[in-house]
Order: sequence, then structure tokens, then C-alpha cells
Amino acid sequence: MTKPRLPRLLHSVSLAALSAILLAATPGAGTAAEAVGEIRIGFLSQTPEPPPSVANPDEPAADDGLAGATLAIADNNTTGRFLKQSFLLDSVEVPPDGDAAAALRELAGRGDRFVIVDAPGATVEALSKLPEARNLLLLNATAPDDALRGGACAPNLVHVAPSRAMLADALGQYLVKKRWPRWFLVTGRRPEDKLYADAVRRAAKRFGAQIVAEKDWTAESDVNRTAESEIPVFTQTKAYDVLVVADEVGEFGDYLSYRTADPRPVAGTQGLVPTVWHRTHEQWGAAQLQSRFKASAKRPMTARDHNDWTAVRVVGEAAARARTADPDRLIAFIQSPDFTMSAFRGAPLSLRPWDGQLRQPVLLAADRSLVSVSPQEGFLHPRTELDSLGYDQPETLCKTRGKTTP
Repeated sequence: MTKPRLPRLLHSVSLAALSAILLAATPGAGTAAEAVGEIRIGFLSQTPEPPPSVANPDEPAADDGLAGATLAIADNNTTGRFLKQSFLLDSVEVPPDGDAAAALRELAGRGDRFVIVDAPGATVEALSKLPEARNLLLLNATAPDDALRGGACAPNLVHVAPSRAMLADALGQYLVKKRWPRWFLVTGRRPEDKLYADAVRRAAKRFGAQIVAEKDWTAESDVNRTAESEIPVFTQTKAYDVLVVADEVGEFGDYLSYRTADPRPVAGTQGLVPTVWHRTHEQWGAAQLQSRFKASAKRPMTARDHNDWTAVRVVGEAAARARTADPDRLIAFIQSPDFTMSAFRGAPLSLRPWDGQLRQPVLLAADRSLVSVSPQEGFLHPRTELDSLGYDQPETLCKTRGKTTP
């Protein structure tokens, strides 16, 4: 396995112990009286119905995402007891055709100033524009839309999930490092597939790769039954090193491996996948988190679980570091250069002030193996190598956030 060049964290340091060590040295820490109090965190989830043409052999767990947030609340309360802080999770599930705005108003009415939004990008954008959201901090846990970090950005919106550009850049760096610069891009029929393909094209241009061929998947047949005959014909094209697939809902991408006309690896939304979490990840204390999650949820942690865990931990880490339960001070601290936190991926997370995106390493994983971690060695950046993933400050289209470089 490729070893990432990222600082190693001690495996034996628990969340409670680590937070306790950091308390005394935290810049701008509040008084003991300010630290005491209850911190309410809303959790608004909306899972869209899968398209009728897609059959998912691995049905997601009913608590996918929520289980991660629930564990993070327990972690927050473990560290919070040192400061007499308590954390409460208010969970609201919105049906695919439900009223997410009403749900957000309900959470705000309960006094939740922090709301985790586990929902599609259109829902996240609409919620960020509500008058009731002006004094809230919305933490986008899952939507990868680059537009939310660009023209549709908002000062009350923090992005915990990596953007499509960050995912594509993480994959692109690895493919270029492996000297696989010629890509065959196959794009699905759905709008999100087009956006993923756009991110792949950007990564190719950014890192010196070349997309030598492109095809759109338009087959109407049951690919499970016709893959052996259709895919070898479909993948006949000019010479390439790797097939990069953009199929976010999993309509056809899983059927490409081992059936292409030429023996080539598959990467992207299937095959070698850029992700925030994988069940085989054990470095930098991740094994401890994996074990605690399995004990709590009785199943492995998914990427969605980890995103929601991270979103809740953002608030908990800020409360411990700033030593306050005051929502206004916590929101200011989270969005300040002083905020950092661990997510068991080898480097601390921090916030990009120009678009509200959490800087973070991205895992590259196959079905049963963690292959590598990006940013890859050699992809340098004057500020931090993490900013080699996604839209950098000079590229941002966000106009509503501060541009101060931390």
C-alpha cells in the first residue's frame, strides 16, 4: 500500500484525553463559567429515493449517517464533562418529497443554533437562504456540489463533506503519480454524473493528464443481464491507461471492471474510489473509531456515517477548544484560523475561509483495501498540501465569505 506523507497521530490518545490536553493552550479560551451549558445540535436528514432503474445489492442501513452523528454526540459528552458541557442531538427526518424548510424552522424553534444537514445539494442551498437560517450554522454533511462552495456559497454554511472537485483531484493526483495519464471517461445519464465528469476533466487539466476518449452510458437494457456482451463493445476505443467512471448512483459502474475490451483498471465512482472513510482504514487511530462505531451501531462505519460524525464533532471540538457553550462564540471560533480537529485521516482538518470548506485528506479505496491517501507526495502548495485538493483561493467563485488567508 502506498504510504501517505502525512503527520502520524498517536493511536493511544483518546478523544477525551486529547481534548483535555488542548484546553489549557487554546487561544481565546473562555472562562470556566462560560464553558458550562447545554449545546443543542439539530440533525436534518433527507435521503432521496433511488432511481427506479437502479438496483442496490447493498441496501444502506436505516440509520446510515444518523449512527455516526449519535456516536459523535457521545464523544462530545465524554470530552464535555470536563467543562460541565452537555450535548443534545435533535433529529428530524424529512421524506424525499417533504418540507425541509419546515423541519429547519422546527429545529431553530427548539433553540438549535447548529444544524447538520444530511441532504441533497438543492436542499442545502435552499435552507441556507431561509431567513430563519441567518443566525444558524448549517453544516453540510454530504452534498458534494461545487456550486455550494462557489456561486451558491453562504456565510452560514460550512461544508464537512469534500466537494466533487476535491474527490476528483485526490484521484487525479494518484493516477498521475502512478504514471497513468491517459484516461477514458465514461459518464452516466444523470445530472450528478455530469457534474462528477466535469470535476474529472478539471483534475486532468490541473495535473497534466489527458482524457483521450469519452463516452456517455445510454443503455436502456438491464446491464446486470447484458454486461458480458455490451461492455466489451462499449469500451472499444483508442489506447488509454485507466477507465474513469462517473456514475454516482451506481447504475452501471460496478459492471465495468473485468469486462472492458482492454485489461485496464477502473476508477472514479466505482473501482478505485476517492472517499472520506472505508471499513479497512486503520491508520492514525482510525482503528479505535472503527471499533467504537461497530460496538455502538453493530455494523461498519460508512462514509456517510463519518461525515455526520465529523459534523457533530466540529461543534464538540470547538466547545472544548474555545471553552464556551455560547453559540455565537462557537460559530466565530469554528470559522476562525484557530480551529482545527482530528478526523483520523492523518492531518488536522481546518476551514477554508474563502468558501467554508473543511480541508481534509481523501482516502483512495478499492472494495476491500485502502490503497492510498491524497494529497499525494510531490503535489506541493505554498500554504498546505491539503489545498491542492479542490478549488483554491484564487479560483473561488464564492463572493459572500471573507477571503482572509489563515
